[in-house]
Amino acid sequence: MASNKLLRTNEDIKFVLSRLLPQVKDPRVGQGKMLSITRVDTTGDLRYSKVYVSALGELDEKEFRRGIRSAAPWLRRELGSALSLRYTPELIFELDHSIEHGAYINSLIEKLDMGEKGEGEDADA
Repeated sequence: MASNKLLRTNEDIKFVLSRLLPQVKDPRVGQGKMLSITRVDTTGDLRYSKVYVSALGELDEKEFRRGIRSAAPWLRRELGSALSLRYTPELIFELDHSIEHGAYINSLIEKLDMGEKGEGEDADA
């Protein structure tokens, strides 16, 4: 279980990076999409942070990964200047598909709900 200090550090990193991400000038990163940071997991020694990024809309994952990897040193430097940490963690970015998956599950539930309503109307007739 992560300590309170590590949880606060994760939240601070998430906050700072969410402010910095729209400032990345690489077109492979923005691609005109809405990006949000869903979660940050930092190791106990503060050397590495895994940052989960969610994108709304279509995204070329391969190009996004290349773009965010090239922007990582700048993001790390800006993060180091914004936060007062013993070590500025190396940033590892992962795409988070949980929002898309949740929307898909929601659409399935709506289809099932509509199917039950359709069957219920036939039974009443």
